Amino acid sequence: MSEILLTGLRIGESARWHDGRLWLSNWGTQQVLAVDLDGNSEVMATVPTTLPFSIDWLPDGRLLIVSGPEGRLLRQEPDGSLVDHIDLSTLQATFNEIVVDGRGNIYINGGNDFHPDAGEAPGFIALITADGTVRRVADKIDFPNGMAITPDNSTLIIAESFAQTLTAFDIGADGGLSNRRVWAPISGDGIVLDSDGAVWTPGWSDSGPACVRVAEGGEVLATIPLDRAGFACTLGGEDGRTLFMLSAEWRMADGFEDNVDRLITGPCTGQVTTARAPFPHAGRP
Repeated sequence: MSEILLTGLRIGESARWHDGRLWLSNWGTQQVLAVDLDGNSEVMATVPTTLPFSIDWLPDGRLLIVSGPEGRLLRQEPDGSLVDHIDLSTLQATFNEIVVDGRGNIYINGGNDFHPDAGEAPGFIALITADGTVRRVADKIDFPNGMAITPDNSTLIIAESFAQTLTAFDIGADGGLSNRRVWAPISGDGIVLDSDGAVWTPGWSDSGPACVRVAEGGEVLATIPLDRAGFACTLGGEDGRTLFMLSAEWRMADGFEDNVDRLITGPCTGQVTTARAPFPHAGRP
């Protein structure tokens, strides 16, 4: 049984539990929000972008924000200002999601194309190491979305939305990715791991949109119905077992620009709902 925590979002994405609150990117408003367990929200940053944009934190606690259309990775300074964290112009791409592992390695993905050529998967994952080195570590990702890293920093899981697959990679000592494999043959978006090794992800059930808990291999362990499309989820709360689900009405138009316009000027149908989960949060983000 789920409960409504917050309404009035455009589209909430990049759900994270951090410093005792739920953080999210509110697409269409340029705002990063933090939401407490009573549903009170606070604007933590305003980003000069449209969509997508996503968030995570450096080991020292500074906020990172992916400014997707501009191909920039921003860092919030103590005075609240946003500066470029590193030059990513060599990647020559737009970006989507981000995750920082326990060693300070930053993984960022991009190359999202709503209308790729037949047989093409232009998405990629790039690595930014603590010393500032930037390189691609995975290609041919079929519309890259949310990523999660296991608690031992050994495995990265990414949602390939157009392939309807959660894909896993081994993480090497240098941060590189290898041994690509299907983790579960299920669609995903913004994902989160629990301490039992399962992934929660927005998806679809036979009856419509839902947030599902899936085991490696693809067995669906739990399903929580949603009344609108799910975009991201995370685990948090005092014991790590509150599941936060971000959903909104999705009006897919013919072109990306049309979708951006609808998100910026359309109705605020986004909301956050919560439910109790059987196992607490694990891994990153």
